[in-house]
Amino acid sequence: MAADTATRSTERPVSGPHGRPWILMYHSVGDPADDPYGITVSRDRLDRQLAWLRRRGLTGVDVGTLLRAHAAGRAGRLVGLTFDDGYADFLHEALPVLRRHECTATVFVLPGRCGGSNGWDPLGPRKRLLTEEEISRAAKAGMEIGSHGLYHQRLPGLPDGVLRQETLHSRELIREITGTAPESFCYPYGTVDQRAVDAVRTAGYTYGFAIDPGPLVGTYALPRTHISHADRGLRLRVKRLRHRFAPSGTGR
Repeated sequence: MAADTATRSTERPVSGPHGRPWILMYHSVGDPADDPYGITVSRDRLDRQLAWLRRRGLTGVDVGTLLRAHAAGRAGRLVGLTFDDGYADFLHEALPVLRRHECTATVFVLPGRCGGSNGWDPLGPRKRLLTEEEISRAAKAGMEIGSHGLYHQRLPGLPDGVLRQETLHSRELIREITGTAPESFCYPYGTVDQRAVDAVRTAGYTYGFAIDPGPLVGTYALPRTHISHADRGLRLRVKRLRHRFAPSGTGR
């Protein structure tokens, strides 16, 4: 049974001669001074990080574009850019910088909290989340919209009905907002188990994204590299090397 579970979780592995594609994980773009979680980067720091990629011949793209190119063997110079939680600052802080560097990104939103705030964080400031209209604007600007669930709940351990709401219903709501059903699902808090993987697959997503999925790594549990305000040239280089040579492709 354990062998069957491992096979199901990696039935469509995203790998190749150069390993798994590098996917960067951002959250909020703004003032990083009051940030106990280390998930906020300033607009200027984001600009410098994307410039660092460009100087190395790398281009940041949304994960849909990245993984389609990877499947076709054309992703050697591409890096995935993701923004979790759907903070409203994406539109006025991150998007102009992405455009300046001719990048796209995937924004993982919470359709159950549109226009609300990051109430799941017990510490730090309240930050506004994208409204439905703002999510639509981001999509029209060429950004990929993915699901982060409905309410930012840890999927492992949820009752069946709630798990279905977080995966399937969130996908349906995003389709209503943007006109397109999302291909990508991002596990809140980065936590995932086999049951969550199965729920994401059943809901119709094409890919799932975690942080360090361990033995579940595969198409529906892809690892990403956490990027913080502290990441400059040396740290970015180390994280890139760690991703390249780590067996699981992680690099937090």
